[in-house]
Amino acid sequence: MKEKIILIGGGGHCRSVIDVIEQENRFEIAGIIEKYVGESEAVLGYPIIGTDDELHILRKKYDYAFVTIGHIASNSVRVKLFNKLKEFGFTIPVIVSPFAYVSKHAKVADGTVVMHHALVNAAVEVGENCIINSRTLLEHDVIVGNNCHISTGVILNGGVSVEENSFVGSGSVVKQGNKVSGFIKMGSVVK
Repeated sequence: MKEKIILIGGGGHCRSVIDVIEQENRFEIAGIIEKYVGESEAVLGYPIIGTDDELHILRKKYDYAFVTIGHIASNSVRVKLFNKLKEFGFTIPVIVSPFAYVSKHAKVADGTVVMHHALVNAAVEVGENCIINSRTLLEHDVIVGNNCHISTGVILNGGVSVEENSFVGSGSVVKQGNKVSGFIKMGSVVK
């Protein structure tokens, strides 16, 4: 029997994570937690079962939870909710698409999702609560700090370091050995 998991946040990123969880086939999604129940609707058929303010109550029923709010302009809500889940003692797993590749020599921390067709090569370290989005390449020895979003189609070449709380926009390429931080806009080339 699969463990039940609740998802925190019911927007677009939630839909993408639901697809990965369904494909991974490791968890049964019990439902979605939203900020306000009255204005929210089911997400891809999964019901809204509570609000952010009820997480301490939901903890009595569920062991597993995952933050499914995206990170573009700011990651403050993601970080706040991730810390709240830890505070209440939820188990926050690593979610990896079966269509992604994660080297057995890589380390991916709790609360991180590795989306479809991402490549995480040898000696890569990815921190907690990160989004490694579809078709991203993390080449050897890349380090991604906590609470980062590496967007679709990003290429981080060997030895790149991404400081925590950073956002790297879709299609960006970072030259080997560079350090990046903050907000890197879509299509950037960092030499």
